[in-house]
Amino acid sequence: MSFKPARRPHFFYTTAPLPCPYVQGRTERKIVTELSGVTAESQHDKLSRGGFRRSHNIAYAPVCPSCNACVPIRIRAADFSPSRTQKRILRANSGILVQEMPPRATAEQFQLFQTYQRHRHGEGDMATMSFYDYRAMVEDTPIETSVVEFRLPSGQLAGACLTDRLGDGLSAVYSFFDTALTPRSLGTFAIIWLVQRAVELGLPHVYLGYWVEESRKMAYKAKFRPSEILRAGQWIPLEAAHAGMAATTLVSRF
Repeated sequence: MSFKPARRPHFFYTTAPLPCPYVQGRTERKIVTELSGVTAESQHDKLSRGGFRRSHNIAYAPVCPSCNACVPIRIRAADFSPSRTQKRILRANSGILVQEMPPRATAEQFQLFQTYQRHRHGEGDMATMSFYDYRAMVEDTPIETSVVEFRLPSGQLAGACLTDRLGDGLSAVYSFFDTALTPRSLGTFAIIWLVQRAVELGLPHVYLGYWVEESRKMAYKAKFRPSEILRAGQWIPLEAAHAGMAATTLVSRF
């Protein structure tokens, strides 16, 4: 007689309230759960489809009181059609060399990460991260993860994107780039590259995390079309959601 090991119960916890990093004056709370063991990959896949994100070995999603500004968003990779501006960005970065590296932190990456944080998010907690903190962010992963490096023809590291592979797509966990190269729009280029890579791998989606229309730092994610957002447990086209919101606004005026 054979015995199956008992399934380990999966626990979810709610964090204490903290100031929202995206919308001033609001409070942020998250629901979190640990990703570990042989079920980490499958659990992460399910949670990602349900709007969760990953940090280290933790999956989390916002459960903020009286606020639903953070909207999960993903690109339909095979149907992606770059805008005129995005085509220009692709041409401007045609010489960029791209390498998918294992999740191993390097001093070169960390130096670029520090410079990026200092110039873009100097007031945030990540600006004070040590190399050991950065290494934990990159290497503490229970699932298939890579660091996509973007280099100039000279070999100089210009940007990087920590990327998870899911059963149905690629997930951009965190990206950073050389702020001296801002005119190249390397953040946008990195997302377009992930879309192209997902198509090569036969994966239907690229997950971008949370779209926050009220936040200048997060609103850009809606520029990649066609996209889908998660509403009431269903992924719906962003365009349809915008049309519905516009119709609601119009009706409310009468």
